[in-house]
Amino acid sequence: MAKTQLGARVDEDVAELAKKRAADLGLSVGDYLARLVQDDASGLRARAVDAAARFLAEHQAVFDDAEEAQQRRGAGAA
Repeated sequence: MAKTQLGARVDEDVAELAKKRAADLGLSVGDYLARLVQDDASGLRARAVDAAARFLAEHQAVFDDAEEAQQRRGAGAA
């Protein structure tokens, strides 16, 4: 597939985040951005966020219990 060059201006911190995340994934910044756009356009990102929200809604009590237990342990150590 032929590649087209795009230009975009973003805040410096956004540019650094993109560079670091691309490097973490072993991708060029261009390939990383292409992946983000493809995931967004395909609805993959929205489905992932929805799935995460459902998971948290279904299991929030488990996380709350774990956090409370951790706080109790911390208070006992003081």
